[in-house]
Amino acid sequence: MSAAIQPAPTQPSTWVTRAERVLAPTYARPPREFVSGSGSALYDAEGERFLDMTSGVAVNALGHGSPLIAEALREAADGLIHTSNLFHTRPAARLAELLVEHSFADRVFFCNSGAESVEAAIKFAMIHGGPLRKKVVAFRGSFHGRTVGALSVTDMPEHHRMFDVTLLRAFAPFNDPAALERIDETTCAVIVEPIQGEGGVRAADAGWLRRLRERCTRTGTLLIFDEVQVGLGRTGKLWAHEWSGVTPDLLTVAKPLAGGLPMGAVLLSEGVAASLRPGLHATTFGGGPLVASVGARVVEHVAAPEFLAEVRAKADFVRELLAALPQVAEVRGQGLLLGLRLNLPGVAAPAKATVAEAFSRRLLLVAARDDVVRLIPPLNVTRDELREAVQLLGETLEHLAANA
Repeated sequence: MSAAIQPAPTQPSTWVTRAERVLAPTYARPPREFVSGSGSALYDAEGERFLDMTSGVAVNALGHGSPLIAEALREAADGLIHTSNLFHTRPAARLAELLVEHSFADRVFFCNSGAESVEAAIKFAMIHGGPLRKKVVAFRGSFHGRTVGALSVTDMPEHHRMFDVTLLRAFAPFNDPAALERIDETTCAVIVEPIQGEGGVRAADAGWLRRLRERCTRTGTLLIFDEVQVGLGRTGKLWAHEWSGVTPDLLTVAKPLAGGLPMGAVLLSEGVAASLRPGLHATTFGGGPLVASVGARVVEHVAAPEFLAEVRAKADFVRELLAALPQVAEVRGQGLLLGLRLNLPGVAAPAKATVAEAFSRRLLLVAARDDVVRLIPPLNVTRDELREAVQLLGETLEHLAANA
């Protein structure tokens, strides 16, 4: 071995310590180093297996170590990696065609993340609305991202005060007809999640979404659906809004789009696209050949009717198992985005406590608002893995209840 090349340390504590020393302190991570994964399992540096019911917060739709993603990456690595958006490439055109083919949209704008897709959608709406329409209506319980524009329409008042967010916007009650009164001829856009993921896995009522659509059409307001977390098969249909039969003007997409690689997109109608021209918005990396190549393979796979039918079937299966847990007061959500509202009297911060205790039992969960924990497994999770997850969750909740 060359003297210039030394084997990397294998002790997880070493790398965790090094990470804590050099990474910005914006997350509270457990002291584990994950090194590999397969399907719904993650393995740490000591070889311990963790059952992953987070899928990278809805990113790894096809699980860890997906052969489809690996093959797509190998093929893409032999071609162009980056050209910038000054030029056309086949992968971007092909992925955009697929997204148009499988949605309401006529045009696609590529970016790199969910927050960027929200930023772009808001900008497009403001451009389309013109100088007299600057207001954006968002909803209580919403989460759209942490960049300044996306944060402006995210229901986090303490962050608004901290960062002096100044986008002209109004917050309206979610799932409440009174929200319609906030939409008028000064409103350029309404942004809403068909299911609020971070906000407690609360689904928008289909009738309410239809009335929202009607109000937007009547006032000339654009309707933006944020499906960053809930889109691309997560609910058992390709798009979460399909369950309501309501069509938006713009749709934000990101997390699972490129199988774990950073990618976002805005899907938009021709009417919105007609307001745009070169120079009004841009991105250097968005829709690069490598990520777009992988994204096309993901969309082709997830959009298959038999794949979506299996997601719905597994959702029904796991709901039946969850119904037997006495500490679960309510199961929210759709498809394989499930929010479990907990009944743990005497347990402080029950969602956080459940996530921590589950971690000690090698089960990975993610918390949300309203004392809710989320199950967000890979879409190709097996029934045996779902059964194991519910068993570990049941043991976790029994332990917390007994020690309250």
